[in-house]
Amino acid sequence: MAVFIVVIGVILGLCLFSTALLRWNEVRYRKKGLPPGTMGWPVFGETTEFLKQGPSFMKNQRARYGSVFKSHILGCPTIVSMDPELNRYILMNEGKGLVPGYPQSMLDILGKCNIAAVHGSTHKHMRGALLSLVSPAIIREQLLPKIDHFMRFHLTNWDSKVIDIQEKTKEMALLSSLKQIAGIESGPMSQEFMPEFFKLVLGTLSLPINLPSTNYHRGFQARKNITSMLRQLIAERRASQETQQDMLGFLMNGEESRYKLSDEEIIDQIITILYSGYETVSTTSMMAVKYLHDHPSVLEELRKEHMAIRRTKKPEDPINWNDYKAMRFTRAVIFETSRLATIVNGVLRKTTQEMELNGLVIPEGWRIYVYTREINYDPCVYPEPLTFNPWRWLDKSMETQNYFFIFGGGTRQCPGKELGIAEISTFLHYFVTRYRWDEVGGEKLMKFPRVEAPDGLHIRVSTNKINSCA
Repeated sequence: MAVFIVVIGVILGLCLFSTALLRWNEVRYRKKGLPPGTMGWPVFGETTEFLKQGPSFMKNQRARYGSVFKSHILGCPTIVSMDPELNRYILMNEGKGLVPGYPQSMLDILGKCNIAAVHGSTHKHMRGALLSLVSPAIIREQLLPKIDHFMRFHLTNWDSKVIDIQEKTKEMALLSSLKQIAGIESGPMSQEFMPEFFKLVLGTLSLPINLPSTNYHRGFQARKNITSMLRQLIAERRASQETQQDMLGFLMNGEESRYKLSDEEIIDQIITILYSGYETVSTTSMMAVKYLHDHPSVLEELRKEHMAIRRTKKPEDPINWNDYKAMRFTRAVIFETSRLATIVNGVLRKTTQEMELNGLVIPEGWRIYVYTREINYDPCVYPEPLTFNPWRWLDKSMETQNYFFIFGGGTRQCPGKELGIAEISTFLHYFVTRYRWDEVGGEKLMKFPRVEAPDGLHIRVSTNKINSCA
Protein backbone atom coordinates (compact mmCIF):
# COMPACT_ATOMS: atom_id res chain seq x y z
CA MET A 1 0.00 0.00 0.00
CA ALA A 2 2.82 2.37 0.87
CA VAL A 3 4.53 1.66 -2.45
CA PHE A 4 1.27 2.34 -4.30
CA ILE A 5 0.89 5.71 -2.55
CA VAL A 6 4.50 6.62 -3.42
CA VAL A 7 3.95 5.74 -7.09
CA ILE A 8 0.74 7.79 -7.22
CA GLY A 9 2.58 10.67 -5.56
CA VAL A 10 5.42 10.52 -8.06
CA ILE A 11 2.99 10.46 -11.00
CA LEU A 12 1.03 13.41 -9.63
CA GLY A 13 4.27 15.27 -8.93
CA LEU A 14 5.47 14.71 -12.50
CA CYS A 15 2.11 15.87 -13.90
CA LEU A 16 2.21 19.05 -11.80
CA PHE A 17 5.84 19.69 -12.71
CA SER A 18 5.15 19.17 -16.44
CA THR A 19 2.13 21.45 -16.33
CA ALA A 20 4.13 24.14 -14.53
CA LEU A 21 6.98 23.80 -17.03
CA LEU A 22 4.67 24.15 -20.01
CA ARG A 23 2.93 27.10 -18.37
CA TRP A 24 6.26 28.80 -17.61
CA ASN A 25 7.35 28.41 -21.23
CA GLU A 26 4.10 29.99 -22.47
CA VAL A 27 4.47 32.97 -20.10
CA ARG A 28 8.12 33.35 -21.10
CA TYR A 29 7.13 34.04 -24.72
CA ARG A 30 4.04 36.12 -23.99
CA LYS A 31 4.25 39.58 -25.52
CA LYS A 32 1.59 42.08 -26.54
CA GLY A 33 0.93 41.95 -30.28
CA LEU A 34 2.29 38.44 -30.85
CA PRO A 35 0.01 36.08 -32.77
CA PRO A 36 -1.68 33.32 -30.76
CA GLY A 37 -0.23 29.82 -30.51
CA THR A 38 1.61 27.42 -28.22
CA MET A 39 5.34 27.11 -27.46
CA GLY A 40 5.59 23.56 -26.09
CA TRP A 41 8.52 22.49 -23.91
CA PRO A 42 11.58 24.58 -23.04
CA VAL A 43 14.43 24.06 -25.56
CA PHE A 44 12.59 21.36 -27.56
CA GLY A 45 9.42 23.38 -28.11
CA GLU A 46 7.04 21.61 -30.51
CA THR A 47 9.76 20.19 -32.76
CA THR A 48 8.72 16.58 -32.22
CA GLU A 49 5.09 17.27 -33.13
CA PHE A 50 6.20 19.37 -36.11
CA LEU A 51 8.51 16.68 -37.54
CA LYS A 52 6.23 13.71 -36.82
CA GLN A 53 2.83 15.18 -37.71
CA GLY A 54 3.93 17.76 -40.29
CA PRO A 55 0.98 19.02 -42.35
CA SER A 56 -1.53 17.71 -39.78
CA PHE A 57 0.18 19.72 -37.03
CA MET A 58 0.08 22.83 -39.24
CA LYS A 59 -3.58 22.39 -40.14
CA ASN A 60 -4.58 21.79 -36.51
CA GLN A 61 -2.73 24.92 -35.35
CA ARG A 62 -4.29 26.98 -38.14
CA ALA A 63 -7.77 25.71 -37.19
CA ARG A 64 -7.15 26.82 -33.57
CA TYR A 65 -5.23 30.06 -34.09
CA GLY A 66 -5.63 31.24 -37.69
CA SER A 67 -3.23 31.34 -40.66
CA VAL A 68 -0.47 33.10 -38.64
CA PHE A 69 0.54 31.59 -35.28
CA LYS A 70 3.50 31.26 -32.94
CA SER A 71 5.38 28.07 -32.10
CA HIS A 72 8.85 26.86 -31.10
CA ILE A 73 10.41 24.52 -33.68
CA LEU A 74 13.95 23.37 -34.51
CA GLY A 75 15.35 25.20 -31.48
CA CYS A 76 13.87 28.64 -32.25
CA PRO A 77 10.79 30.69 -31.31
CA THR A 78 8.99 30.89 -34.64
CA ILE A 79 6.07 32.63 -36.31
CA VAL A 80 4.43 30.29 -38.84
CA SER A 81 2.72 32.01 -41.77
CA MET A 82 0.25 30.09 -43.92
CA ASP A 83 -1.15 33.32 -45.37
CA PRO A 84 -0.37 33.48 -49.15
CA GLU A 85 -0.33 37.29 -49.32
CA LEU A 86 1.91 37.65 -46.27
CA ASN A 87 4.20 34.90 -47.56
CA ARG A 88 4.58 36.68 -50.87
CA TYR A 89 5.38 39.95 -49.10
CA ILE A 90 8.05 38.30 -46.94
CA LEU A 91 9.70 36.55 -49.91
CA MET A 92 9.71 39.70 -52.02
CA ASN A 93 10.97 42.06 -49.30
CA GLU A 94 14.19 40.63 -47.90
CA GLY A 95 16.35 43.34 -46.41
CA LYS A 96 13.46 45.18 -44.73
CA GLY A 97 14.29 43.75 -41.33
CA LEU A 98 14.35 40.16 -42.62
CA VAL A 99 17.32 37.88 -43.35
CA PRO A 100 17.68 34.10 -43.88
CA GLY A 101 16.74 32.25 -40.69
CA TYR A 102 17.70 28.65 -41.21
CA PRO A 103 18.11 26.48 -38.09
CA GLN A 104 21.49 26.32 -36.38
CA SER A 105 21.96 22.69 -37.41
CA MET A 106 21.71 23.65 -41.09
CA LEU A 107 24.08 26.62 -40.70
CA ASP A 108 26.65 24.51 -38.84
CA ILE A 109 26.56 21.68 -41.37
CA LEU A 110 26.26 23.61 -44.65
CA GLY A 111 28.77 26.26 -43.54
CA LYS A 112 28.54 29.92 -42.56
CA CYS A 113 29.41 31.06 -46.12
CA ASN A 114 26.68 29.07 -47.88
CA ILE A 115 24.34 31.17 -50.02
CA ALA A 116 21.30 30.34 -47.87
CA ALA A 117 22.98 31.81 -44.77
CA VAL A 118 24.37 35.12 -46.04
CA HIS A 119 22.50 38.30 -46.94
CA GLY A 120 23.01 41.81 -48.32
CA SER A 121 26.08 42.44 -50.48
CA THR A 122 27.61 39.07 -49.52
CA HIS A 123 24.52 37.26 -50.79
CA LYS A 124 24.58 39.28 -53.99
CA HIS A 125 28.25 38.35 -54.55
CA MET A 126 27.69 34.64 -53.79
CA ARG A 127 24.54 34.47 -55.91
CA GLY A 128 26.39 36.11 -58.79
CA ALA A 129 29.13 33.49 -58.53
CA LEU A 130 26.59 30.65 -58.53
CA LEU A 131 24.52 32.07 -61.38
CA SER A 132 27.66 32.38 -63.50
CA LEU A 133 28.17 28.61 -63.03
CA VAL A 134 24.66 27.66 -64.18
CA SER A 135 23.80 30.27 -66.81
CA PRO A 136 21.88 29.07 -69.90
CA ALA A 137 25.06 29.36 -71.98
CA ILE A 138 27.05 27.22 -69.51
CA ILE A 139 24.27 24.63 -69.33
CA ARG A 140 24.05 24.49 -73.14
CA GLU A 141 27.77 24.33 -73.92
CA GLN A 142 29.29 22.52 -70.91
CA LEU A 143 26.84 20.96 -68.47
CA LEU A 144 24.18 19.37 -70.69
CA PRO A 145 26.76 17.23 -72.59
CA LYS A 146 28.13 16.00 -69.23
CA ILE A 147 24.63 15.29 -67.93
CA ASP A 148 23.72 13.38 -71.10
CA HIS A 149 26.89 11.26 -70.96
CA PHE A 150 26.32 10.49 -67.27
CA MET A 151 22.63 9.55 -67.67
CA ARG A 152 23.36 7.21 -70.59
CA PHE A 153 25.83 5.32 -68.41
CA HIS A 154 23.79 5.44 -65.21
CA LEU A 155 20.67 4.02 -66.87
CA THR A 156 22.34 1.01 -68.49
CA ASN A 157 21.67 -2.61 -67.52
CA TRP A 158 18.43 -1.98 -65.65
CA ASP A 159 16.52 -4.43 -67.88
CA SER A 160 14.87 -7.46 -66.22
CA LYS A 161 15.78 -6.28 -62.73
CA VAL A 162 13.96 -5.16 -59.61
CA ILE A 163 15.54 -1.88 -58.57
CA ASP A 164 14.96 0.62 -55.77
CA ILE A 165 14.27 3.76 -57.77
CA GLN A 166 14.75 5.90 -54.66
CA GLU A 167 18.29 4.59 -54.21
CA LYS A 168 19.02 4.93 -57.93
CA THR A 169 17.83 8.54 -58.14
CA LYS A 170 19.79 9.47 -55.00
CA GLU A 171 22.95 8.03 -56.53
CA MET A 172 22.12 9.70 -59.83
CA ALA A 173 21.66 13.17 -58.34
CA LEU A 174 24.83 13.07 -56.25
CA LEU A 175 27.13 11.42 -58.81
CA SER A 176 25.90 13.66 -61.63
CA SER A 177 26.57 16.75 -59.48
CA LEU A 178 30.07 15.51 -58.53
CA LYS A 179 30.87 15.07 -62.21
CA GLN A 180 29.66 18.57 -63.11
CA ILE A 181 31.26 20.28 -60.12
CA ALA A 182 34.64 18.60 -59.90
CA GLY A 183 34.88 16.08 -62.73
CA ILE A 184 34.67 13.23 -60.20
CA GLU A 185 33.67 10.01 -61.93
CA SER A 186 32.03 7.05 -60.23
CA GLY A 187 34.95 5.44 -58.42
CA PRO A 188 36.81 5.30 -55.09
CA MET A 189 36.45 9.01 -54.24
CA SER A 190 32.73 9.14 -55.05
CA GLN A 191 32.14 5.93 -53.06
CA GLU A 192 33.94 7.47 -50.08
CA PHE A 193 32.06 10.75 -50.51
CA MET A 194 28.54 9.30 -50.84
CA PRO A 195 27.88 7.86 -47.33
CA GLU A 196 29.34 10.99 -45.71
CA PHE A 197 27.08 13.19 -47.82
CA PHE A 198 23.98 11.18 -46.91
CA LYS A 199 24.79 11.67 -43.18
CA LEU A 200 25.28 15.40 -43.81
CA VAL A 201 21.80 15.67 -45.39
CA LEU A 202 20.12 13.95 -42.42
CA GLY A 203 21.89 16.26 -39.97
CA THR A 204 20.57 19.49 -41.49
CA LEU A 205 17.03 18.92 -40.19
CA SER A 206 17.71 18.07 -36.57
CA LEU A 207 18.06 19.73 -33.20
CA PRO A 208 21.66 20.99 -32.73
CA ILE A 209 22.47 18.54 -29.93
CA ASN A 210 26.08 17.41 -30.31
CA LEU A 211 25.90 13.90 -28.80
CA PRO A 212 27.35 10.84 -30.57
CA SER A 213 23.98 9.18 -31.21
CA THR A 214 22.30 12.22 -32.82
CA ASN A 215 21.83 13.00 -36.51
CA TYR A 216 23.31 16.44 -35.84
CA HIS A 217 26.57 14.96 -34.51
CA ARG A 218 26.83 12.52 -37.41
CA GLY A 219 26.05 15.28 -39.91
CA PHE A 220 28.59 17.65 -38.41
CA GLN A 221 31.30 14.97 -38.46
CA ALA A 222 30.37 14.17 -42.07
CA ARG A 223 30.86 17.85 -42.96
CA LYS A 224 34.37 17.72 -41.48
CA ASN A 225 35.19 14.63 -43.57
CA ILE A 226 33.75 16.16 -46.75
CA THR A 227 35.63 19.43 -46.12
CA SER A 228 38.85 17.46 -45.76
CA MET A 229 38.24 15.66 -49.08
CA LEU A 230 37.48 18.92 -50.89
CA ARG A 231 40.55 20.68 -49.43
CA GLN A 232 42.71 17.82 -50.67
CA LEU A 233 41.11 18.06 -54.13
CA ILE A 234 41.73 21.83 -54.27
CA ALA A 235 45.37 21.34 -53.17
CA GLU A 236 45.93 18.68 -55.85
CA ARG A 237 44.52 20.96 -58.53
CA ARG A 238 46.72 23.86 -57.46
CA ALA A 239 49.78 21.57 -57.47
CA SER A 240 49.00 20.35 -61.01
CA GLN A 241 48.56 23.96 -62.25
CA GLU A 242 46.02 22.70 -64.79
CA THR A 243 42.75 24.57 -65.28
CA GLN A 244 39.79 22.20 -65.29
CA GLN A 245 36.62 23.04 -67.22
CA ASP A 246 34.18 22.43 -64.40
CA MET A 247 32.53 24.40 -61.60
CA LEU A 248 35.42 23.93 -59.18
CA GLY A 249 37.87 25.10 -61.84
CA PHE A 250 35.82 28.24 -62.39
CA LEU A 251 35.57 29.00 -58.66
CA MET A 252 39.30 28.46 -58.14
CA ASN A 253 40.13 30.84 -60.98
CA GLY A 254 38.03 33.68 -59.62
CA GLU A 255 40.67 36.24 -60.56
CA GLU A 256 39.63 35.70 -64.18
CA SER A 257 36.05 36.68 -63.33
CA ARG A 258 34.29 39.14 -61.04
CA TYR A 259 33.83 36.51 -58.33
CA LYS A 260 36.96 35.75 -56.32
CA LEU A 261 36.24 33.46 -53.36
CA SER A 262 38.37 32.11 -50.52
CA ASP A 263 38.87 28.35 -50.17
CA GLU A 264 36.38 28.32 -47.29
CA GLU A 265 33.79 30.07 -49.45
CA ILE A 266 34.48 27.72 -52.37
CA ILE A 267 33.98 24.65 -50.16
CA ASP A 268 30.75 26.02 -48.69
CA GLN A 269 29.41 26.79 -52.18
CA ILE A 270 30.24 23.29 -53.42
CA ILE A 271 28.49 21.72 -50.41
CA THR A 272 25.49 24.03 -50.96
CA ILE A 273 25.24 23.16 -54.67
CA LEU A 274 25.45 19.46 -53.88
CA TYR A 275 22.89 19.71 -51.07
CA SER A 276 20.27 21.77 -52.87
CA GLY A 277 20.55 19.88 -56.16
CA TYR A 278 20.59 16.45 -54.55
CA GLU A 279 17.41 16.88 -52.53
CA THR A 280 15.28 18.34 -55.32
CA VAL A 281 16.61 16.34 -58.29
CA SER A 282 16.57 12.92 -56.61
CA THR A 283 13.15 13.28 -54.99
CA THR A 284 11.46 14.87 -58.01
CA SER A 285 12.87 12.14 -60.27
CA MET A 286 11.63 9.38 -57.95
CA MET A 287 8.17 10.90 -57.58
CA ALA A 288 7.90 11.51 -61.34
CA VAL A 289 8.47 7.77 -61.88
CA LYS A 290 5.79 7.07 -59.26
CA TYR A 291 3.22 9.46 -60.74
CA LEU A 292 3.91 8.34 -64.33
CA HIS A 293 3.29 4.73 -63.30
CA ASP A 294 0.01 5.72 -61.63
CA HIS A 295 -1.17 7.84 -64.60
CA PRO A 296 -0.74 5.92 -67.90
CA SER A 297 -2.16 8.72 -70.06
CA VAL A 298 0.53 11.11 -68.78
CA LEU A 299 3.23 8.51 -69.39
CA GLU A 300 1.94 7.94 -72.92
CA GLU A 301 2.10 11.68 -73.69
CA LEU A 302 5.58 12.00 -72.18
CA ARG A 303 6.91 8.97 -74.03
CA LYS A 304 5.46 10.33 -77.28
CA GLU A 305 7.42 13.57 -76.81
CA HIS A 306 10.70 11.75 -76.19
CA MET A 307 10.24 9.17 -78.94
CA ALA A 308 9.77 12.03 -81.40
CA ILE A 309 13.17 13.39 -80.31
CA ARG A 310 14.85 9.97 -80.62
CA ARG A 311 13.49 9.43 -84.13
CA THR A 312 15.53 12.41 -85.33
CA LYS A 313 18.77 10.88 -84.03
CA LYS A 314 21.13 7.97 -84.40
CA PRO A 315 21.23 5.67 -81.34
CA GLU A 316 24.56 7.13 -80.20
CA ASP A 317 23.53 10.78 -80.63
CA PRO A 318 23.22 12.79 -77.38
CA ILE A 319 20.36 15.15 -76.69
CA ASN A 320 21.25 18.80 -77.26
CA TRP A 321 19.97 22.19 -76.18
CA ASN A 322 17.30 22.32 -78.90
CA ASP A 323 16.03 18.91 -77.81
CA TYR A 324 15.87 20.07 -74.22
CA LYS A 325 13.97 23.25 -75.11
CA ALA A 326 11.49 21.12 -77.10
CA MET A 327 10.58 19.09 -73.98
CA ARG A 328 7.56 21.23 -73.09
CA PHE A 329 5.44 18.41 -71.68
CA THR A 330 8.43 17.06 -69.74
CA ARG A 331 8.83 20.44 -68.06
CA ALA A 332 5.12 20.36 -67.22
CA VAL A 333 5.49 16.88 -65.66
CA ILE A 334 8.40 18.13 -63.52
CA PHE A 335 6.47 21.17 -62.31
CA GLU A 336 3.37 19.14 -61.51
CA THR A 337 5.44 16.53 -59.67
CA SER A 338 7.09 19.27 -57.58
CA ARG A 339 3.71 20.80 -56.80
CA LEU A 340 1.79 17.65 -55.89
CA ALA A 341 4.62 15.97 -53.96
CA THR A 342 5.67 19.30 -52.36
CA ILE A 343 9.40 18.68 -52.39
CA VAL A 344 9.98 22.02 -50.58
CA ASN A 345 7.54 22.86 -47.76
CA GLY A 346 8.66 26.41 -47.04
CA VAL A 347 11.54 28.73 -46.18
CA LEU A 348 12.79 30.39 -43.01
CA ARG A 349 13.51 34.05 -42.34
CA LYS A 350 14.75 35.83 -39.19
CA THR A 351 13.95 39.31 -37.93
CA THR A 352 16.89 41.66 -37.37
CA GLN A 353 14.70 44.06 -35.38
CA GLU A 354 11.26 44.09 -33.85
CA MET A 355 8.81 44.55 -36.70
CA GLU A 356 5.13 44.63 -37.46
CA LEU A 357 3.50 42.45 -40.13
CA ASN A 358 -0.24 42.51 -40.74
CA GLY A 359 -0.75 44.24 -37.38
CA LEU A 360 1.22 41.55 -35.51
CA VAL A 361 4.44 42.26 -33.60
CA ILE A 362 7.39 39.97 -34.36
CA PRO A 363 10.25 40.28 -31.80
CA GLU A 364 13.86 40.71 -32.88
CA GLY A 365 15.67 37.41 -33.49
CA TRP A 366 12.53 35.32 -34.04
CA ARG A 367 12.20 33.04 -37.07
CA ILE A 368 9.36 33.31 -39.56
CA TYR A 369 8.48 30.04 -41.28
CA VAL A 370 7.02 30.93 -44.66
CA TYR A 371 4.98 27.74 -45.05
CA THR A 372 4.18 27.47 -48.76
CA ARG A 373 2.97 23.86 -48.86
CA GLU A 374 -0.75 24.64 -48.61
CA ILE A 375 -0.77 26.97 -51.62
CA ASN A 376 0.07 23.93 -53.78
CA TYR A 377 -3.36 22.50 -52.91
CA ASP A 378 -5.39 25.69 -53.17
CA PRO A 379 -8.26 25.08 -55.65
CA CYS A 380 -8.37 28.79 -56.46
CA VAL A 381 -4.81 28.58 -57.81
CA TYR A 382 -4.79 24.96 -59.02
CA PRO A 383 -8.25 23.60 -59.98
CA GLU A 384 -8.69 20.00 -58.80
CA PRO A 385 -5.46 20.36 -56.80
CA LEU A 386 -5.17 16.69 -55.78
CA THR A 387 -5.24 15.54 -59.41
CA PHE A 388 -1.92 14.93 -61.18
CA ASN A 389 -2.46 17.11 -64.25
CA PRO A 390 0.73 18.26 -66.04
CA TRP A 391 -1.32 19.81 -68.84
CA ARG A 392 -2.12 22.74 -66.52
CA TRP A 393 1.53 23.88 -66.85
CA LEU A 394 1.39 24.18 -70.65
CA ASP A 395 -0.09 27.58 -69.93
CA LYS A 396 3.19 29.49 -69.51
CA SER A 397 1.53 32.14 -67.33
CA MET A 398 1.41 29.53 -64.55
CA GLU A 399 5.17 29.99 -64.04
CA THR A 400 4.75 33.72 -63.40
CA GLN A 401 1.58 33.80 -61.28
CA ASN A 402 1.84 35.50 -57.88
CA TYR A 403 1.80 32.32 -55.80
CA PHE A 404 4.34 30.27 -57.73
CA PHE A 405 6.63 29.33 -54.83
CA ILE A 406 7.81 25.87 -55.97
CA PHE A 407 11.36 27.18 -56.48
CA GLY A 408 11.29 29.88 -53.79
CA GLY A 409 10.69 33.54 -54.50
CA GLY A 410 12.18 37.01 -54.75
CA THR A 411 15.97 37.36 -54.72
CA ARG A 412 16.26 33.84 -53.28
CA GLN A 413 14.62 31.91 -56.07
CA CYS A 414 16.69 28.76 -56.59
CA PRO A 415 19.69 29.74 -58.81
CA GLY A 416 20.04 26.14 -60.02
CA LYS A 417 16.40 25.82 -61.12
CA GLU A 418 17.12 25.38 -64.85
CA LEU A 419 20.06 23.05 -64.25
CA GLY A 420 17.88 20.82 -62.06
CA ILE A 421 15.13 20.75 -64.68
CA ALA A 422 17.71 19.84 -67.35
CA GLU A 423 18.99 16.94 -65.21
CA ILE A 424 15.53 15.52 -64.50
CA SER A 425 14.49 15.97 -68.15
CA THR A 426 17.54 14.04 -69.35
CA PHE A 427 16.91 11.27 -66.82
CA LEU A 428 13.27 10.97 -67.94
CA HIS A 429 14.32 10.99 -71.60
CA TYR A 430 16.48 7.90 -71.29
CA PHE A 431 14.25 6.20 -68.73
CA VAL A 432 10.98 6.33 -70.69
CA THR A 433 12.57 5.61 -74.08
CA ARG A 434 14.61 2.65 -72.83
CA TYR A 435 12.31 1.06 -70.28
CA ARG A 436 8.86 0.12 -69.07
CA TRP A 437 8.22 -0.63 -65.41
CA ASP A 438 5.77 -1.87 -62.81
CA GLU A 439 5.78 -1.24 -59.08
CA VAL A 440 6.55 -4.21 -56.87
CA GLY A 441 4.06 -2.62 -54.45
CA GLY A 442 3.30 -2.42 -50.76
CA GLU A 443 5.76 0.35 -49.89
CA LYS A 444 4.87 3.46 -47.92
CA LEU A 445 5.61 7.03 -48.93
CA MET A 446 6.26 9.78 -46.37
CA LYS A 447 5.62 13.38 -47.40
CA PHE A 448 7.06 15.28 -44.40
CA PRO A 449 9.55 16.63 -43.40
CA ARG A 450 11.08 15.05 -46.50
CA VAL A 451 9.41 13.14 -49.30
CA GLU A 452 10.81 9.63 -49.02
CA ALA A 453 10.01 5.92 -49.09
CA PRO A 454 11.38 4.60 -45.75
CA ASP A 455 11.74 1.05 -47.14
CA GLY A 456 12.59 2.11 -50.69
CA LEU A 457 10.40 2.27 -53.81
CA HIS A 458 10.99 -0.91 -55.80
CA ILE A 459 10.07 -1.30 -59.46
CA ARG A 460 10.42 -4.19 -61.92
CA VAL A 461 12.04 -2.90 -65.10
CA SER A 462 11.78 -4.28 -68.65
CA THR A 463 13.00 -3.07 -72.04
CA ASN A 464 10.82 -0.73 -74.03
CA LYS A 465 10.55 -2.79 -77.21
CA ILE A 466 9.65 0.22 -79.35
CA ASN A 467 13.09 1.73 -78.82
CA SER A 468 15.75 -0.29 -77.07
CA CYS A 469 18.66 1.52 -78.73
CA ALA A 470 18.53 4.91 -77.01
